[in-house]
Amino acid sequence: MQTRFANVTQRTTDWQSVNWRKAHRVVKNLRQRIFKATRNADWSRVRNLQRLLLKSYSNVLLAVRRVTQINAGKRTPGIDKLLVKTGPAKAILVDALKQWIPWRPLAAKRVYIPKSNGKRRPLGIPSIIDRCFQAMVKAALEPCWEAQFEPTSYGFRPGRSAHDAIARIYVTARAANHKKWVLDADIAGCFDTIDHKFLLNQVGNFPARGLIAQWLKAGYLEDGVFHPTSAGAPQGGIISPLLANIALHGMEAALGVSRYPQGYVKKDVRKLIVRYADDFVVFCDSKAEAEQAQADLQRFLRVRGLQLSEEKTRIVHLSEGFDFLGFNVRHYQSQNTRTGWKLLIKPAKKSVSTFREKLRQTFKRLHGSNAKCLIKVLNPIIRGWANYYRGVVSSEIFHKLECDIFWKLRRWISKTHPNKSFSWRDRRYWAHHPAYPGSQWSFMDKDSGMVLYRIGYTRIQRHPLIKGDASPDNPDLREYFEQRAKRSRLIEDYPKAAQRVIRRQQAKCPNCGQSLFNGEDIHVHHKVPRCQGGTNHSSNLVAVHLICHSQLHRRALEIA
Repeated sequence: MQTRFANVTQRTTDWQSVNWRKAHRVVKNLRQRIFKATRNADWSRVRNLQRLLLKSYSNVLLAVRRVTQINAGKRTPGIDKLLVKTGPAKAILVDALKQWIPWRPLAAKRVYIPKSNGKRRPLGIPSIIDRCFQAMVKAALEPCWEAQFEPTSYGFRPGRSAHDAIARIYVTARAANHKKWVLDADIAGCFDTIDHKFLLNQVGNFPARGLIAQWLKAGYLEDGVFHPTSAGAPQGGIISPLLANIALHGMEAALGVSRYPQGYVKKDVRKLIVRYADDFVVFCDSKAEAEQAQADLQRFLRVRGLQLSEEKTRIVHLSEGFDFLGFNVRHYQSQNTRTGWKLLIKPAKKSVSTFREKLRQTFKRLHGSNAKCLIKVLNPIIRGWANYYRGVVSSEIFHKLECDIFWKLRRWISKTHPNKSFSWRDRRYWAHHPAYPGSQWSFMDKDSGMVLYRIGYTRIQRHPLIKGDASPDNPDLREYFEQRAKRSRLIEDYPKAAQRVIRRQQAKCPNCGQSLFNGEDIHVHHKVPRCQGGTNHSSNLVAVHLICHSQLHRRALEIA
């Protein structure tokens, strides 16, 4: 296969031989140039670079990889019922997309997923080809807007997460600050009601503006009936979250928030906002200002075809508290502080009860299975929930959940072995494990050595807030984001042995050079295969992406 990435025709892609390191480097370089040109207001250069990225062969490769291997909906077809699973099929898709043949988007497939309030959330699932085109367009559009987005916007943006939003709230809502009234707001049906005309005006003269307009107007198919769409961006499309952020850009200006050129908020600002997609909170000095903020935002949203949800929007004092992104933020009285109050952020009661119900259903579903299967299913659930909430005041609830899980395990053992004695059951399943010192009550499968993750041993670790308007597309911040990747809390989602390997590699895949935490499955590769005498010692292991693992084995076969 040719490794040059010029835009030429008559190329046959070999999926297993793609130079992913070079592909990432080409796309990253173009994204950073777009970001820099936007900051310099060189709009002619921005458009030229966007055209170049849209037609880049490397961009096509990364788009197909993201859609067919990384995204959660990779196994969900659109209305054309097309799925791309094998390497040769992905190569054919790349060869078709790189020609940039004029394409008319297909209607989305309407599906529904349950919401926590008992209602159902509508999703629009585009076809595989539409998803690939959307990934290509997003790569060209996103860096331009990353250079413009407000520092307090955290949802669906590269390098940012819900934990950054909570860390910002922790700084803003401290008891010593004066902004104690909060407008806790939510936009009603944000993705379904965005005004198309306003959104396209925001996008401006972007080279693929016409294709975006076609996606917005493509409609959806439900029970075999076509429904046109006159408003909204289909929730489920790859580009939809970016379009929603573009539509909601400017909330700080609508509230009168002004900043110095260095990015710091001016001292006379009386309102501060923290937004995660369509959920946001506004901190104000008084209740009257919170009411005024609500009126200002109603006018801001009306122009965009949106409105605040009456059911989920309210004005509260911090002493009453509010829930945001699964966390509860509240001021508690304290005699040990200068102000008489202290800020505590905890897991929301609703989140805890939902987790308990999920555990109950999981134990019920796994009745009759063996200990290895139980541990394999429960570990990602427990570890993932613990890692999401480990950055706040969670020790007490972690220990309560530890007790709940312990008694659920006791009941599971009793049902699995009803005719065995208590002492036999204890010897069979409970033991000391070095990962959890000081306790003899770690649930283990002694045949395989697997141990159940103990949530009560989770160490509280604060999330470092991303600074200002930092973006991975900013070429001046390359080292800053490399350091953040090394300290990523996603490492904690893996067993201790895998964590050691990942940390030794500084959370990078040695094959493609990218962060291991891009959403793709992580495999552990043996440098010297087991069949040739290789061991499971960490010095013989390397963590790689799924496709990189396949490439490494193919190279080994070619050498042999």
